[in-house]
Amino acid sequence: MLGNLQHYWSGDFLAANAFMGLNLVGALLLGMLMGYERSYNGRAAGMRTYGLVCMASTALTVFVGYAPLWFGGVAEHCADPTRVVQGVVTGVGFLCAGVIMKDGLSISGLTTAASIWAASAVGVLLGVGFYAAALLLAMLCMLSMSLLHRLEVKLPGRATLDVSLTFRAGPPDFDVLAKAAEARGYHMVRDSLTITFDDKQSVWRFSLVALDRSRAVSPAGLAVEMAAAEGVVRFSIIPVRN
Repeated sequence: MLGNLQHYWSGDFLAANAFMGLNLVGALLLGMLMGYERSYNGRAAGMRTYGLVCMASTALTVFVGYAPLWFGGVAEHCADPTRVVQGVVTGVGFLCAGVIMKDGLSISGLTTAASIWAASAVGVLLGVGFYAAALLLAMLCMLSMSLLHRLEVKLPGRATLDVSLTFRAGPPDFDVLAKAAEARGYHMVRDSLTITFDDKQSVWRFSLVALDRSRAVSPAGLAVEMAAAEGVVRFSIIPVRN
């Protein structure tokens, strides 16, 4: 058994380890490149997370190509790379779920979760030897995370606000409130309305959808009007993010 140790230091084994090491270094650098955009924007997952995910995905993929060298090359193995890729995607999916947070109607972390999943795909491409495709995917992910958001903001679209109003006495009629919202460029979603009553105060929570976010009154403008509204004890305006 001790004699088999020499196989681990033979030319083929050293060459395979060197090749896998270069793949791991490249995966770490590409993962850190993708993660820098997230860390620059103050996200929880940054360069370390992306680098580790990409590098681990590469490691779990590249070693499959050296099945004849497993266990010192003394045993025959038939590896199925597709099963390894399925395991990588499933495992990274649990990690992605940990960065998705839901607060009321707002959901944050979806872009970070999707980009972490993409980092694992970059690692898989590196592991099987598609270096140019891995580099292209990493660059496209960076561009989509940094530039597409700016383009999305400039394009025509709708914005949703999660609004909560606390009234001192009896609340206004729904139709009156809906017309007031329409006058400011918003549609009040009737199905989103929830009403609670406690300590002689009525709390209405509903969604406002801006028909055209460029023409609708800004949340800051709505806050000024609500602060001056008679009968409103407190309020909150939260932009819905997805």
